[in-house]
Amino acid sequence: FVVLLDVSLSNLANMAEPEEELQGEDGGSAKKVQKRSRRKKEKRREEEPQVLEEENQRCFDCVLLRGIFKLGKKSHDVLLTRTRLTWTPIVPETPTGEPCTLQPGVVLLQDVFAVKVKRRRAVGQQTGGAFLGLALFYCRRRGRKLEEDTLHLHNSSSEHTHRWYSTLKEQLQAFSSRPRYLKVFINPCSHKKEAVYIYREHVAPLFKVADVRTDITVTERRGHALSVMKECKLDEYDGVVCVGGDGSVAEVCHAMVLRAQLDADSPEKPVKPALPLGIIPAGSTDVVSCSVHGVRDPPTAAMHIVLGHLQQVDMCSFSSFGQLMRFGFSAMFGFGAQSLARAEKKRWMPSSQRREYALVKTLARLRPEDCQISFLPSNRTNRNLSEQHCDFGFGLFDLLPFFRSVVAVGEESWTTIQGLYLSISVMSIPCLSPVIPRGLAPNTRLANGSASLIAVGNASRSEFVKHLKRYSSSSGQFSFSFVETHDISAVKIQLQAVAGWPEEESEEEESKTSPIIQSEGATCLWNIDGELVEMANEVLIRVHPCLITLYGEEVDEAESAVSCSCI
Repeated sequence: FVVLLDVSLSNLANMAEPEEELQGEDGGSAKKVQKRSRRKKEKRREEEPQVLEEENQRCFDCVLLRGIFKLGKKSHDVLLTRTRLTWTPIVPETPTGEPCTLQPGVVLLQDVFAVKVKRRRAVGQQTGGAFLGLALFYCRRRGRKLEEDTLHLHNSSSEHTHRWYSTLKEQLQAFSSRPRYLKVFINPCSHKKEAVYIYREHVAPLFKVADVRTDITVTERRGHALSVMKECKLDEYDGVVCVGGDGSVAEVCHAMVLRAQLDADSPEKPVKPALPLGIIPAGSTDVVSCSVHGVRDPPTAAMHIVLGHLQQVDMCSFSSFGQLMRFGFSAMFGFGAQSLARAEKKRWMPSSQRREYALVKTLARLRPEDCQISFLPSNRTNRNLSEQHCDFGFGLFDLLPFFRSVVAVGEESWTTIQGLYLSISVMSIPCLSPVIPRGLAPNTRLANGSASLIAVGNASRSEFVKHLKRYSSSSGQFSFSFVETHDISAVKIQLQAVAGWPEEESEEEESKTSPIIQSEGATCLWNIDGELVEMANEVLIRVHPCLITLYGEEVDEAESAVSCSCI
Protein backbone atom coordinates (compact mmCIF):
# COMPACT_ATOMS: atom_id res chain seq x y z
CA PHE A 1 0.00 0.00 0.00
CA VAL A 2 2.83 2.38 0.84
CA VAL A 3 4.52 1.66 -2.49
CA LEU A 4 1.26 2.20 -4.43
CA LEU A 5 0.63 5.48 -2.57
CA ASP A 6 4.15 6.68 -3.35
CA VAL A 7 3.70 5.84 -7.04
CA SER A 8 0.32 7.61 -7.14
CA LEU A 9 1.76 10.78 -5.59
CA SER A 10 4.63 10.72 -8.07
CA ASN A 11 2.15 10.47 -10.97
CA LEU A 12 0.14 13.39 -9.62
CA ALA A 13 3.30 15.48 -9.33
CA ASN A 14 4.26 14.60 -12.89
CA MET A 15 0.80 15.58 -14.13
CA ALA A 16 1.00 18.95 -12.34
CA GLU A 17 4.47 19.76 -13.66
CA PRO A 18 5.08 17.80 -16.88
CA GLU A 19 7.75 20.22 -18.06
CA GLU A 20 10.13 18.96 -15.37
CA GLU A 21 10.50 15.64 -17.26
CA LEU A 22 11.33 17.32 -20.55
CA GLN A 23 14.72 18.19 -21.81
CA GLY A 24 15.62 21.58 -23.24
CA GLU A 25 15.90 22.04 -26.97
CA ASP A 26 19.65 22.40 -26.59
CA GLY A 27 19.83 18.93 -25.08
CA GLY A 28 20.32 20.15 -21.50
CA SER A 29 19.45 18.01 -18.54
CA ALA A 30 16.10 17.98 -16.77
CA LYS A 31 17.67 19.84 -13.82
CA LYS A 32 18.00 23.00 -15.91
CA VAL A 33 14.34 22.76 -16.85
CA GLN A 34 13.42 22.29 -13.19
CA LYS A 35 15.43 25.39 -12.25
CA ARG A 36 13.62 27.41 -14.91
CA SER A 37 10.31 26.08 -13.61
CA ARG A 38 11.19 27.06 -10.06
CA ARG A 39 12.18 30.54 -11.22
CA LYS A 40 8.84 30.94 -12.99
CA LYS A 41 6.98 29.86 -9.85
CA GLU A 42 8.97 32.27 -7.70
CA LYS A 43 8.26 35.08 -10.15
CA ARG A 44 4.53 34.27 -10.07
CA ARG A 45 4.61 34.30 -6.26
CA GLU A 46 6.34 37.70 -6.30
CA GLU A 47 3.76 39.10 -8.72
CA GLU A 48 0.73 37.73 -6.86
CA PRO A 49 0.79 40.37 -4.02
CA GLN A 50 1.02 43.19 -6.57
CA VAL A 51 -1.84 41.74 -8.60
CA LEU A 52 -3.94 41.31 -5.46
CA GLU A 53 -3.17 44.86 -4.37
CA GLU A 54 -4.20 46.25 -7.76
CA GLU A 55 -7.38 44.17 -7.65
CA ASN A 56 -8.19 45.41 -4.13
CA GLN A 57 -7.57 48.98 -5.25
CA ARG A 58 -9.95 48.53 -8.18
CA CYS A 59 -12.57 47.12 -5.82
CA PHE A 60 -11.95 49.95 -3.37
CA ASP A 61 -12.35 52.54 -6.14
CA CYS A 62 -15.46 50.91 -7.57
CA VAL A 63 -18.28 53.30 -8.37
CA LEU A 64 -20.71 53.73 -5.47
CA LEU A 65 -23.04 56.20 -7.15
CA ARG A 66 -23.41 57.75 -10.56
CA GLY A 67 -25.77 60.56 -11.44
CA ILE A 68 -26.32 63.82 -13.25
CA PHE A 69 -25.93 67.16 -11.49
CA LYS A 70 -25.62 70.70 -12.66
CA LEU A 71 -22.42 72.55 -11.82
CA GLY A 72 -23.07 76.14 -12.70
CA LYS A 73 -25.19 76.11 -15.84
CA LYS A 74 -23.86 72.88 -17.35
CA SER A 75 -24.92 69.30 -16.68
CA HIS A 76 -22.21 66.93 -15.52
CA ASP A 77 -21.82 63.19 -15.18
CA VAL A 78 -20.81 62.71 -11.50
CA LEU A 79 -19.13 59.56 -10.16
CA LEU A 80 -18.60 58.73 -6.49
CA THR A 81 -16.12 56.08 -5.34
CA ARG A 82 -14.77 55.31 -1.88
CA THR A 83 -11.84 57.68 -2.39
CA ARG A 84 -12.95 60.45 -4.74
CA LEU A 85 -15.69 62.31 -6.49
CA THR A 86 -15.30 63.17 -10.19
CA TRP A 87 -17.46 65.18 -12.54
CA THR A 88 -17.29 65.40 -16.34
CA PRO A 89 -19.27 67.87 -18.50
CA ILE A 90 -21.93 66.27 -20.69
CA VAL A 91 -21.21 67.58 -24.20
CA PRO A 92 -23.38 66.69 -27.23
CA GLU A 93 -21.74 65.09 -30.21
CA THR A 94 -20.27 67.36 -32.83
CA PRO A 95 -21.86 67.45 -36.33
CA THR A 96 -18.90 65.51 -37.66
CA GLY A 97 -19.35 62.82 -35.05
CA GLU A 98 -15.91 63.35 -33.58
CA PRO A 99 -15.77 62.69 -29.84
CA CYS A 100 -15.05 65.65 -27.59
CA THR A 101 -12.87 64.75 -24.59
CA LEU A 102 -12.83 67.02 -21.54
CA GLN A 103 -10.72 66.70 -18.43
CA PRO A 104 -12.94 65.70 -15.48
CA GLY A 105 -12.85 67.56 -12.17
CA VAL A 106 -11.72 65.60 -9.14
CA VAL A 107 -11.90 66.09 -5.38
CA LEU A 108 -10.58 63.49 -2.95
CA LEU A 109 -12.92 62.49 -0.13
CA GLN A 110 -10.02 62.84 2.33
CA ASP A 111 -10.17 66.59 1.59
CA VAL A 112 -13.96 66.85 2.07
CA PHE A 113 -14.98 67.77 5.61
CA ALA A 114 -18.75 68.40 5.27
CA VAL A 115 -21.74 67.81 3.01
CA LYS A 116 -25.00 69.74 3.29
CA VAL A 117 -28.41 69.61 1.58
CA LYS A 118 -29.36 72.81 -0.25
CA ARG A 119 -32.96 74.05 -0.07
CA ARG A 120 -34.87 77.08 -1.26
CA ARG A 121 -36.65 78.78 1.62
CA ALA A 122 -38.72 81.92 1.91
CA VAL A 123 -37.74 84.76 4.19
CA GLY A 124 -38.27 83.67 7.80
CA GLN A 125 -38.80 80.01 6.90
CA GLN A 126 -36.78 77.77 9.24
CA THR A 127 -37.57 74.28 7.95
CA GLY A 128 -38.62 72.58 4.75
CA GLY A 129 -38.19 74.12 1.33
CA ALA A 130 -37.65 72.84 -2.19
CA PHE A 131 -34.54 70.72 -2.79
CA LEU A 132 -31.78 72.34 -4.78
CA GLY A 133 -29.04 69.73 -4.45
CA LEU A 134 -25.88 69.29 -2.39
CA ALA A 135 -22.96 71.42 -1.23
CA LEU A 136 -19.59 69.76 -0.56
CA PHE A 137 -17.13 71.66 1.64
CA TYR A 138 -13.52 70.71 1.01
CA CYS A 139 -10.02 72.14 1.34
CA ARG A 140 -7.50 72.93 -1.35
CA ARG A 141 -3.83 73.72 -0.92
CA ARG A 142 -2.12 76.97 -1.77
CA GLY A 143 1.47 76.40 -0.75
CA ARG A 144 1.39 75.59 2.95
CA LYS A 145 -2.07 77.07 3.42
CA LEU A 146 -5.30 75.06 3.40
CA GLU A 147 -8.21 77.07 2.04
CA GLU A 148 -11.90 76.28 2.25
CA ASP A 149 -13.81 75.77 -1.00
CA THR A 150 -17.32 74.62 -1.91
CA LEU A 151 -18.60 72.39 -4.69
CA HIS A 152 -22.29 72.96 -5.54
CA LEU A 153 -24.14 69.99 -7.10
CA HIS A 154 -27.64 71.02 -8.26
CA ASN A 155 -30.46 68.50 -8.62
CA SER A 156 -34.10 69.10 -7.62
CA SER A 157 -34.96 65.42 -7.05
CA SER A 158 -35.40 64.77 -3.32
CA GLU A 159 -34.84 61.00 -3.64
CA HIS A 160 -31.72 61.49 -5.74
CA THR A 161 -30.35 64.13 -3.36
CA HIS A 162 -31.04 62.07 -0.21
CA ARG A 163 -29.36 58.99 -1.64
CA TRP A 164 -26.21 60.95 -2.47
CA TYR A 165 -26.27 62.81 0.84
CA SER A 166 -26.54 59.67 2.98
CA THR A 167 -23.81 57.88 0.98
CA LEU A 168 -21.43 60.82 1.24
CA LYS A 169 -22.06 61.17 4.98
CA GLU A 170 -21.34 57.47 5.44
CA GLN A 171 -18.04 57.77 3.57
CA LEU A 172 -16.97 60.84 5.55
CA GLN A 173 -17.76 59.18 8.88
CA ALA A 174 -15.32 56.41 7.97
CA PHE A 175 -12.44 58.81 8.71
CA SER A 176 -12.06 57.85 12.36
CA SER A 177 -9.38 60.44 13.19
CA ARG A 178 -11.75 63.37 12.61
CA PRO A 179 -13.02 64.89 15.87
CA ARG A 180 -16.66 65.36 16.78
CA TYR A 181 -16.33 66.97 20.23
CA LEU A 182 -13.41 69.19 21.28
CA LYS A 183 -12.24 70.82 24.49
CA VAL A 184 -11.04 74.34 23.60
CA PHE A 185 -8.77 76.58 25.70
CA ILE A 186 -8.49 80.25 24.68
CA ASN A 187 -5.88 82.56 26.17
CA PRO A 188 -7.36 86.08 25.81
CA CYS A 189 -4.04 87.75 26.74
CA SER A 190 -1.90 86.18 24.00
CA HIS A 191 0.10 88.62 21.86
CA LYS A 192 -2.28 91.45 20.82
CA LYS A 193 -5.16 89.98 22.82
CA GLU A 194 -6.78 88.77 19.60
CA ALA A 195 -7.24 85.10 20.51
CA VAL A 196 -10.99 85.37 21.15
CA TYR A 197 -11.48 87.30 17.89
CA ILE A 198 -9.37 84.80 15.92
CA TYR A 199 -11.38 81.87 17.25
CA ARG A 200 -14.77 83.53 16.70
CA GLU A 201 -14.02 84.76 13.16
CA HIS A 202 -11.76 82.07 11.67
CA VAL A 203 -12.23 78.85 13.63
CA ALA A 204 -15.75 78.65 15.04
CA PRO A 205 -17.51 78.95 11.62
CA LEU A 206 -15.38 76.11 10.25
CA PHE A 207 -16.15 73.90 13.25
CA LYS A 208 -19.85 74.64 12.82
CA VAL A 209 -19.85 73.63 9.14
CA ALA A 210 -17.96 70.42 9.99
CA ASP A 211 -20.47 69.59 12.78
CA VAL A 212 -17.76 69.71 15.45
CA ARG A 213 -19.11 70.49 18.93
CA THR A 214 -16.93 72.44 21.36
CA ASP A 215 -16.60 73.04 25.09
CA ILE A 216 -14.79 76.38 25.49
CA THR A 217 -12.77 77.61 28.45
CA VAL A 218 -11.37 81.15 28.34
CA THR A 219 -8.40 81.07 30.69
CA GLU A 220 -8.28 83.74 33.38
CA ARG A 221 -4.84 83.23 34.90
CA ARG A 222 -1.60 81.33 34.47
CA GLY A 223 -2.13 77.66 35.29
CA HIS A 224 -5.89 77.85 34.68
CA ALA A 225 -5.69 75.31 31.82
CA LEU A 226 -3.70 72.96 34.05
CA SER A 227 -6.30 73.08 36.82
CA VAL A 228 -9.17 72.52 34.37
CA MET A 229 -7.36 69.64 32.68
CA LYS A 230 -6.91 67.85 36.01
CA GLU A 231 -10.65 67.90 36.71
CA CYS A 232 -12.46 67.54 33.36
CA LYS A 233 -13.74 64.23 31.97
CA LEU A 234 -11.53 63.64 28.96
CA ASP A 235 -13.49 60.55 27.88
CA GLU A 236 -16.17 62.84 26.47
CA TYR A 237 -13.81 64.55 24.00
CA ASP A 238 -12.07 63.55 20.79
CA GLY A 239 -9.32 66.15 21.10
CA VAL A 240 -8.07 69.32 22.77
CA VAL A 241 -7.56 72.71 21.09
CA CYS A 242 -5.40 75.58 22.32
CA VAL A 243 -5.84 79.12 20.95
CA GLY A 244 -2.82 81.16 21.96
CA GLY A 245 0.94 81.49 21.68
CA ASP A 246 3.80 79.12 22.41
CA GLY A 247 3.47 79.67 26.15
CA SER A 248 -0.18 78.66 26.12
CA VAL A 249 0.61 75.62 23.98
CA ALA A 250 3.38 74.55 26.36
CA GLU A 251 1.06 74.89 29.36
CA VAL A 252 -1.67 72.78 27.75
CA CYS A 253 0.85 70.13 26.59
CA HIS A 254 2.33 69.99 30.08
CA ALA A 255 -1.18 69.62 31.53
CA MET A 256 -2.08 66.83 29.10
CA VAL A 257 1.02 64.77 29.93
CA LEU A 258 0.52 65.24 33.67
CA ARG A 259 -3.12 64.19 33.32
CA ALA A 260 -2.05 61.09 31.39
CA GLN A 261 0.43 60.24 34.16
CA LEU A 262 -2.29 60.72 36.76
CA ASP A 263 -4.74 58.46 34.90
CA ALA A 264 -2.08 55.78 34.42
CA ASP A 265 -0.86 56.07 38.02
CA SER A 266 2.69 56.64 36.73
CA PRO A 267 4.13 59.62 38.65
CA GLU A 268 7.70 59.09 37.46
CA LYS A 269 7.46 57.89 33.86
CA PRO A 270 5.90 60.22 31.22
CA VAL A 271 2.73 58.82 29.63
CA LYS A 272 1.45 59.65 26.17
CA PRO A 273 -1.89 61.52 26.29
CA ALA A 274 -4.80 59.70 24.70
CA LEU A 275 -6.16 62.82 22.98
CA PRO A 276 -4.47 64.83 20.21
CA LEU A 277 -3.89 68.57 20.55
CA GLY A 278 -4.82 71.18 17.95
CA ILE A 279 -2.97 74.51 17.93
CA ILE A 280 -4.60 77.71 16.65
CA PRO A 281 -1.79 80.30 16.37
CA ALA A 282 -2.52 83.56 18.21
CA GLY A 283 0.92 84.50 19.59
CA SER A 284 3.88 86.56 18.49
CA THR A 285 6.11 83.74 17.17
CA ASP A 286 4.06 80.49 17.19
CA VAL A 287 7.02 78.23 16.45
CA VAL A 288 5.16 75.06 17.52
CA SER A 289 2.25 75.86 15.22
CA CYS A 290 4.59 76.70 12.33
CA SER A 291 6.48 73.44 12.88
CA VAL A 292 3.33 71.33 12.31
CA HIS A 293 1.52 73.60 9.84
CA GLY A 294 4.30 75.37 7.96
CA VAL A 295 2.47 78.71 8.22
CA ARG A 296 0.96 81.00 10.87
CA ASP A 297 -2.61 80.84 9.60
CA PRO A 298 -5.58 80.08 11.90
CA PRO A 299 -7.86 78.74 9.09
CA THR A 300 -5.11 76.31 8.03
CA ALA A 301 -4.70 75.11 11.62
CA ALA A 302 -8.48 74.68 11.97
CA MET A 303 -8.60 72.76 8.67
CA HIS A 304 -5.96 70.30 9.90
CA ILE A 305 -8.12 69.71 12.97
CA VAL A 306 -11.44 69.06 11.17
CA LEU A 307 -9.71 66.81 8.62
CA GLY A 308 -8.02 64.80 11.37
CA HIS A 309 -4.42 65.18 10.17
CA LEU A 310 -2.39 63.66 13.02
CA GLN A 311 1.36 64.03 13.61
CA GLN A 312 3.40 62.35 16.34
CA VAL A 313 5.77 64.81 18.06
CA ASP A 314 8.68 64.40 20.49
CA MET A 315 8.75 66.32 23.77
CA CYS A 316 11.33 67.06 26.45
CA SER A 317 11.14 66.91 30.23
CA PHE A 318 12.97 69.60 32.19
CA SER A 319 14.05 68.78 35.73
CA SER A 320 16.43 70.25 38.28
CA PHE A 321 18.02 68.20 41.08
CA GLY A 322 15.51 65.39 40.56
CA GLN A 323 12.44 67.65 40.59
CA LEU A 324 10.35 67.80 37.40
CA MET A 325 9.79 71.40 36.34
CA ARG A 326 7.74 70.94 33.18
CA PHE A 327 7.39 69.31 29.76
CA GLY A 328 8.08 71.27 26.60
CA PHE A 329 9.62 71.38 23.14
CA SER A 330 12.56 73.79 23.33
CA ALA A 331 14.84 75.55 25.80
CA MET A 332 17.43 78.31 25.43
CA PHE A 333 19.97 79.63 27.87
CA GLY A 334 22.17 82.66 27.43
CA PHE A 335 21.37 84.92 24.50
CA GLY A 336 17.90 83.45 23.88
CA ALA A 337 16.82 83.82 27.51
CA GLN A 338 18.32 87.29 27.96
CA SER A 339 16.59 88.53 24.79
CA LEU A 340 13.22 87.26 25.97
CA ALA A 341 13.72 88.82 29.40
CA ARG A 342 14.26 92.25 27.84
CA ALA A 343 11.35 91.78 25.44
CA GLU A 344 9.01 90.93 28.32
CA LYS A 345 9.78 94.31 29.89
CA LYS A 346 8.55 96.08 26.75
CA ARG A 347 5.16 94.41 26.35
CA TRP A 348 3.65 97.78 25.49
CA MET A 349 5.66 97.85 22.23
CA PRO A 350 4.45 96.22 18.99
CA SER A 351 5.78 92.68 18.72
CA SER A 352 8.23 93.35 15.87
CA GLN A 353 9.69 96.44 17.56
CA ARG A 354 9.86 94.66 20.91
CA ARG A 355 11.73 91.74 19.34
CA GLU A 356 14.22 93.96 17.53
CA TYR A 357 14.80 96.13 20.59
CA ALA A 358 15.54 93.07 22.73
CA LEU A 359 17.97 91.61 20.19
CA VAL A 360 19.91 94.86 19.77
CA LYS A 361 20.04 95.49 23.52
CA THR A 362 21.22 91.95 24.26
CA LEU A 363 23.86 92.12 21.52
CA ALA A 364 25.14 95.37 22.99
CA ARG A 365 25.66 93.64 26.35
CA LEU A 366 26.77 90.30 24.98
CA ARG A 367 28.66 88.15 27.46
CA PRO A 368 29.45 84.43 27.73
CA GLU A 369 28.55 82.06 30.55
CA ASP A 370 30.83 79.39 32.02
CA CYS A 371 29.00 76.06 31.60
CA GLN A 372 29.60 72.34 31.78
CA ILE A 373 27.51 70.33 29.31
CA SER A 374 27.11 66.56 29.60
CA PHE A 375 25.04 64.94 26.86
CA LEU A 376 23.97 61.46 25.84
CA PRO A 377 24.19 61.07 22.04
CA SER A 378 21.11 59.71 20.33
CA ASN A 379 21.07 56.61 18.17
CA ARG A 380 21.17 58.84 15.13
CA THR A 381 24.55 59.75 13.63
CA ASN A 382 25.99 62.70 15.54
CA ARG A 383 26.62 65.84 13.59
CA ASN A 384 29.38 68.28 14.47
CA LEU A 385 28.96 70.75 11.66
CA SER A 386 31.80 72.95 12.87
CA GLU A 387 34.20 70.07 12.13
CA GLN A 388 32.72 69.57 8.64
CA HIS A 389 33.14 73.24 7.69
CA CYS A 390 36.62 74.00 8.99
CA ASP A 391 37.15 76.62 6.28
CA PHE A 392 35.19 79.05 8.44
CA GLY A 393 37.33 78.46 11.54
CA PHE A 394 38.65 81.44 13.48
CA GLY A 395 40.58 79.60 16.20
CA LEU A 396 38.41 81.11 18.93
CA PHE A 397 38.24 77.90 20.94
CA ASP A 398 41.96 78.20 21.58
CA LEU A 399 41.12 81.09 23.89
CA LEU A 400 38.59 79.12 25.96
CA PRO A 401 39.03 76.83 28.96
CA PHE A 402 37.47 74.04 26.90
CA PHE A 403 37.72 70.30 27.44
CA ARG A 404 35.87 67.16 26.38
CA SER A 405 35.58 63.83 28.17
CA VAL A 406 33.54 60.67 27.72
CA VAL A 407 32.10 58.92 30.77
CA ALA A 408 30.27 55.60 30.59
CA VAL A 409 27.45 55.21 33.13
CA GLY A 410 26.07 51.68 32.87
CA GLU A 411 25.22 51.26 29.19
CA GLU A 412 25.00 55.02 28.60
CA SER A 413 28.05 56.87 27.34
CA TRP A 414 27.91 60.54 28.31
CA THR A 415 30.12 63.15 26.68
CA THR A 416 31.15 66.20 28.70
CA ILE A 417 32.30 69.55 27.36
CA GLN A 418 33.06 72.72 29.27
CA GLY A 419 33.77 76.30 28.29
CA LEU A 420 32.36 79.78 27.83
CA TYR A 421 29.12 79.89 25.83
CA LEU A 422 27.07 82.75 24.45
CA SER A 423 24.05 80.57 23.81
CA ILE A 424 22.90 77.00 24.52
CA SER A 425 19.77 75.61 22.87
CA VAL A 426 18.03 72.25 23.17
CA MET A 427 15.16 71.67 20.73
CA SER A 428 13.16 68.54 20.01
CA ILE A 429 11.33 70.17 17.06
CA PRO A 430 12.70 72.33 14.20
CA CYS A 431 11.10 75.52 15.67
CA LEU A 432 10.06 76.99 12.33
CA SER A 433 8.81 80.56 12.06
CA PRO A 434 8.23 83.17 9.33
CA VAL A 435 11.42 84.94 10.46
CA ILE A 436 13.46 81.69 10.36
CA PRO A 437 11.82 79.51 7.65
CA ARG A 438 14.17 76.54 8.12
CA GLY A 439 13.92 76.74 11.88
CA LEU A 440 16.25 77.25 14.81
CA ALA A 441 17.06 73.51 14.72
CA PRO A 442 16.86 72.45 11.05
CA ASN A 443 18.71 69.18 11.72
CA THR A 444 15.94 67.66 13.82
CA ARG A 445 12.42 66.50 12.96
CA LEU A 446 9.12 66.29 14.78
CA ALA A 447 9.32 62.59 15.62
CA ASN A 448 12.87 61.28 15.24
CA GLY A 449 13.38 60.53 18.92
CA SER A 450 16.17 63.05 19.44
CA ALA A 451 16.81 66.74 20.06
CA SER A 452 19.35 69.17 18.69
CA LEU A 453 21.91 70.55 21.13
CA ILE A 454 23.35 73.80 19.74
CA ALA A 455 26.20 75.26 21.78
CA VAL A 456 27.56 78.61 20.61
CA GLY A 457 30.94 79.25 22.17
CA ASN A 458 32.59 82.54 22.98
CA ALA A 459 33.08 84.79 19.94
CA SER A 460 33.29 88.41 18.97
CA ARG A 461 30.08 90.34 18.53
CA SER A 462 30.57 90.61 14.77
CA GLU A 463 31.05 86.85 14.36
CA PHE A 464 28.04 86.10 16.54
CA VAL A 465 25.92 88.46 14.41
CA LYS A 466 27.09 86.60 11.28
CA HIS A 467 25.90 83.39 12.91
CA LEU A 468 22.48 84.91 13.67
CA LYS A 469 22.06 86.35 10.18
CA ARG A 470 22.47 82.95 8.55
CA TYR A 471 19.35 81.64 10.29
CA SER A 472 17.23 83.65 7.85
CA SER A 473 19.17 82.32 4.83
CA SER A 474 19.14 78.82 3.38
CA SER A 475 21.95 77.31 5.47
CA GLY A 476 25.35 77.84 7.02
CA GLN A 477 24.37 79.04 10.48
CA PHE A 478 26.44 76.26 12.04
CA SER A 479 29.46 76.66 9.76
CA PHE A 480 31.60 78.34 12.40
CA SER A 481 34.32 76.93 14.62
CA PHE A 482 32.63 78.32 17.74
CA VAL A 483 29.31 76.55 16.98
CA GLU A 484 28.90 72.89 17.92
CA THR A 485 25.80 70.77 17.34
CA HIS A 486 24.85 67.26 18.44
CA ASP A 487 21.84 64.97 18.19
CA ILE A 488 21.13 64.01 21.77
CA SER A 489 18.63 62.00 23.80
CA ALA A 490 19.52 63.69 27.11
CA VAL A 491 21.67 66.59 28.30
CA LYS A 492 22.69 67.99 31.69
CA ILE A 493 23.76 71.63 31.86
CA GLN A 494 25.59 72.91 34.93
CA LEU A 495 26.31 76.61 35.20
CA GLN A 496 29.52 77.58 36.90
CA ALA A 497 28.60 81.27 37.01
CA VAL A 498 24.89 81.94 36.70
CA ALA A 499 23.14 84.97 35.24
CA GLY A 500 20.13 86.76 36.62
CA TRP A 501 17.84 89.31 35.09
CA PRO A 502 19.49 91.56 32.49
CA GLU A 503 20.45 94.95 33.80
CA GLU A 504 18.36 97.92 32.79
CA GLU A 505 18.83 101.65 33.14
CA SER A 506 15.55 102.31 34.93
CA GLU A 507 15.25 101.06 38.52
CA GLU A 508 11.50 101.72 38.41
CA GLU A 509 11.15 99.43 35.42
CA GLU A 510 13.26 96.80 37.16
CA SER A 511 11.08 96.84 40.25
CA LYS A 512 7.95 96.22 38.19
CA THR A 513 9.47 93.17 36.52
CA SER A 514 9.26 89.72 38.01
CA PRO A 515 10.00 86.26 36.60
CA ILE A 516 7.16 84.67 34.68
CA ILE A 517 7.60 81.33 36.45
CA GLN A 518 9.55 80.93 39.66
CA SER A 519 10.88 77.89 41.44
CA GLU A 520 12.40 77.48 44.87
CA GLY A 521 16.12 78.19 44.82
CA ALA A 522 16.04 79.52 41.26
CA THR A 523 19.24 81.22 40.21
CA CYS A 524 19.29 81.39 36.38
CA LEU A 525 17.01 82.30 33.51
CA TRP A 526 15.78 79.89 30.83
CA ASN A 527 13.61 80.50 27.81
CA ILE A 528 11.37 77.41 27.66
CA ASP A 529 8.86 77.52 24.82
CA GLY A 530 8.73 81.30 24.87
CA GLU A 531 8.30 81.64 28.63
CA LEU A 532 10.85 82.79 31.17
CA VAL A 533 11.64 80.16 33.80
CA GLU A 534 14.05 80.57 36.70
CA MET A 535 15.74 77.32 37.66
CA ALA A 536 18.70 76.14 39.70
CA ASN A 537 22.17 76.01 38.22
CA GLU A 538 21.78 72.36 37.15
CA VAL A 539 19.19 71.36 34.57
CA LEU A 540 18.55 67.88 33.15
CA ILE A 541 16.69 67.64 29.83
CA ARG A 542 15.50 64.31 28.43
CA VAL A 543 13.83 63.58 25.09
CA HIS A 544 10.68 61.45 25.10
CA PRO A 545 9.91 60.13 21.59
CA CYS A 546 6.40 60.70 20.22
CA LEU A 547 5.10 61.78 23.62
CA ILE A 548 2.22 63.81 22.20
CA THR A 549 0.04 63.85 19.07
CA LEU A 550 -0.66 67.18 17.36
CA TYR A 551 -3.08 68.03 14.57
CA GLY A 552 -0.86 68.84 11.60
CA GLU A 553 1.80 67.31 9.40
CA GLU A 554 5.57 67.19 8.95
CA VAL A 555 6.92 70.21 7.03
CA ASP A 556 10.48 70.97 5.97
CA GLU A 557 10.23 74.74 5.75
CA ALA A 558 7.82 77.47 6.83
CA GLU A 559 6.50 80.21 4.59
CA SER A 560 8.56 83.36 5.02
CA ALA A 561 6.42 86.46 5.48
CA VAL A 562 8.45 88.82 7.67
CA SER A 563 12.09 89.57 8.30
CA CYS A 564 14.13 90.92 11.16
CA SER A 565 15.96 94.04 10.01
CA CYS A 566 17.73 94.80 13.28
CA ILE A 567 20.79 92.67 12.40
